[in-house]
Amino acid sequence: QLVIAPLTVKKAYDELEALGFIETQRGRGTFVCATLPQPDLEKQIGQIRTAARKLLSQAYLAGFLFPEVVKALEETDRELTEEVLGLLGRNGSGKTTLIRIAMGMLFPQAGTVRVFGLSPTDDPVAVKKRIGYVAEEQVLPAGSNIRELFAFHRYLFPTWDSALERQLLDRFGLTGNSQKIKQLSKGQARQVALMCAVCHRPELLILDEPAGGLDPAARREFLETSIQLLNREGTAILFSSHHMNDVERLGGRVVLLDDGKVRLDRQLDQIHEDHCVAMIPRSAVPDAATLERLPGCLRARPVFDDWHAVFQGTPDAVRRELHEALGLDGIRCVRVPLEELFVEMVGSNRLAEASS
Repeated sequence: QLVIAPLTVKKAYDELEALGFIETQRGRGTFVCATLPQPDLEKQIGQIRTAARKLLSQAYLAGFLFPEVVKALEETDRELTEEVLGLLGRNGSGKTTLIRIAMGMLFPQAGTVRVFGLSPTDDPVAVKKRIGYVAEEQVLPAGSNIRELFAFHRYLFPTWDSALERQLLDRFGLTGNSQKIKQLSKGQARQVALMCAVCHRPELLILDEPAGGLDPAARREFLETSIQLLNREGTAILFSSHHMNDVERLGGRVVLLDDGKVRLDRQLDQIHEDHCVAMIPRSAVPDAATLERLPGCLRARPVFDDWHAVFQGTPDAVRRELHEALGLDGIRCVRVPLEELFVEMVGSNRLAEASS
């Protein structure tokens, strides 16, 4: 999280107001200026970005902004085309950091990110107008109702599809709903956020734990809408979730992150068909490194009296390899569901410590 002194926040606020981008009306709050000249929008945004960078630099030098807010991901050589890519990983593995860098919300400490061939920090407007974004912690304007929120997005996105808007309002049972955002249920607020993300027909839909906290029925409805958008429009989806069932329902490609590194990058059907876990007695193999040196071994970890080793390969092929390389016979090799594979790839060694 960002930790910035109140004085720095006030300076940023004053700077935006001085640039004419926001205005404050006594008793009514703060608004983006409706009178902002459209031809000067790019110039104004450039000024705001320059001012924001300056203020954040000052905050960092003053010790108010912690440097670990932008954790460098060690492997970023990945490309997303017209497909679904599911990001998996434990809390703190780098999923949300990667997404926020792709959105231009954070600056990478090393390496580069390109979205549609553009830098999301150097060309934020050109990138964001082609993206739909929904996150679990995303906050919609609490005092606005659905109609006002959609009117604002219609102004921001010239490609806004009013027919799709009406279709989704009917599908979610929100047609004619005049409640303010703060009065909606969590599931309804997520549905509104999804409509804001998809009704301008983005080329890339980014979903960062979007269905967190929703009941199973609402989660399925959310995912089915996303899948239909992909099938109909050819939209690519970058999807981060802790729910393995959600990832398997969306299908496509899976990238497993752990400690900022890519541990696995495969099509989901390949993971189901060509990956297995071998359970090898620890008395037969001295250490995990011996197993991890074998071709196709992705990770080995101790679990009580066995090594659990994840291999790329069918169970029969892995058994043959273990026999030929280490002289081991009768080793149990099984295909496992995605959730169990995830645990084996990123799980700790504490079970081994408890048994020793």
